[in-house]
Amino acid sequence: DVTAPGVNIIAAYSEAVSLTELDSDKRRTPFFTLSGTSMSCPHVAGLAGLLKALHPDWSPAAIKSAIITSATTLDNSRKPILDESLNKATPFDYGAGHIQPNRAMNPGLVYDLNITDYLNFLCGRGYNSSQLKMFYGKPYTCPKSFNIADFNYPAITIPKFGPGHSMNITRTVTNVGSPRTYKVHIKAPPQVRVSVDPRELIFKEKGEKKEFRVTMTLKPQSMNTSDYVFGWLTWSDGRHQRVRSPISVNLTQ
Repeated sequence: DVTAPGVNIIAAYSEAVSLTELDSDKRRTPFFTLSGTSMSCPHVAGLAGLLKALHPDWSPAAIKSAIITSATTLDNSRKPILDESLNKATPFDYGAGHIQPNRAMNPGLVYDLNITDYLNFLCGRGYNSSQLKMFYGKPYTCPKSFNIADFNYPAITIPKFGPGHSMNITRTVTNVGSPRTYKVHIKAPPQVRVSVDPRELIFKEKGEKKEFRVTMTLKPQSMNTSDYVFGWLTWSDGRHQRVRSPISVNLTQ
């Protein structure tokens, strides 16, 4: 979903074991320089805690959305983030980008979820009412049809998209800021045509929800390829707020 500081992080280290974890190594230290996802994760967990303290009424999904949609794809020199091979990174390398705690505090809009959303998602994954009751605690009737792509997540991923395919995806955003008007900006994945309806969302009060539909089609003269291509969908008020979601599409022949 996102990336966070994880290289050469000075972190607490157990003095019960050595740096190499070898019996012959008698060295002990209360801290050590470490790298990896185990270092990135605490940064994001801490940010989630700070956002919950700042916004006690936010759901876990709202907090996650704020972190994802406020992320940046630029490094600390304001250049595009590169992968480990020094190539331009993609959402498969950094998700929506590198976290920006200050921007996450005031994301403008969030993609929220409730219990019904999660249950419908599980229905779409093949769970039946009896299985859902085991952990939900009471009966739940799955809808007759549910498109997993409509799960209200702050990202769009299409795992299989080939010639002749067209897909409609629905999302709902909740205003967590002041009254504003947002306009959509689309950077479509190569070979894919993306449209959004409506292209403008007007929010008159905090907590107001608006739904929009994303339609994706393959361009008529697309190249024959089988690979993921990437794009972005951004809602912006033209001033301070930019709510951005990655789009990932797997082109299949």
